[in-house]
Amino acid sequence: MPFAPATDAHVHLMPDRLMAAIRDALSRDLGWTIDHPTERTAMESVLRQQGVERYLALPYAHEPGMAAKLNEWVLEQTGKSEMAVPFATVHPEDDVRHVVRDALNGGARGLKLQCPVQDAAPNDPRLDPAFELCAEYSRPVLLHAGRAPNFEKSDAVGLGPFREFVASYPEVRVCCAHMGAPDTDGFVAEARAHEQVFLDTSVAMSAAVPENMDFDPASVENSVFEELAGSIMYGSDYPNVPYEYANEREHLLSRGLSDEALEGLFRGAADRFLGTTSG
Repeated sequence: MPFAPATDAHVHLMPDRLMAAIRDALSRDLGWTIDHPTERTAMESVLRQQGVERYLALPYAHEPGMAAKLNEWVLEQTGKSEMAVPFATVHPEDDVRHVVRDALNGGARGLKLQCPVQDAAPNDPRLDPAFELCAEYSRPVLLHAGRAPNFEKSDAVGLGPFREFVASYPEVRVCCAHMGAPDTDGFVAEARAHEQVFLDTSVAMSAAVPENMDFDPASVENSVFEELAGSIMYGSDYPNVPYEYANEREHLLSRGLSDEALEGLFRGAADRFLGTTSG
């Protein structure tokens, strides 16, 4: 099948206590009911059964002082895994340079920031040391920089701050999660204009999105996936989604995309984002 073996570019790996707090917030704010496993080996069993060969393991720190230990935990967990690609995080009120340098030296392959939850836009000067290190180490950055699912009032998201980041760090590969929804057209334009800009499909392109987020995946035409075959990565947001894993890819596979677009979506774009291939 054209999906497997796939790379899932948006999977959250965090300790159970932190994951439970995130799920409580999703239940409270969005009414989501989530019952997927959160322990690494159980998660990986599901992912493997679904055809996933590799995934980006993404943490994020919602308060200062926790990122360093969280990064250590992620690196320890992924060191036991044949599937996980570890990412690190940092809070803007931390000793940002120290936390990120330690994580990258420890083996983190990139940096994940949840901009609205951390109340730090991509152009926040407090994060400059982190992005300077990503440029130095040639490590990518994955940002929740869009307003979906419920961050319309946040000053930390939107096209403006993201564009400033891209202009300030043209050497840093950067992905906007969730297709930048609901402002997908603008983020797609950024990917068209800049080779270092990527998007991931997590939640926004799910077959279940109309019931869980105010966005219509059909608003993104097939031509977008064909044109940006090396810049749009498949992602799921697993395990924090209120539907079966297969729903995440169902809509994408139903589009009748070309083999080239499917290869880029499920494998090649992630390679380029991680810096393991060029093009």
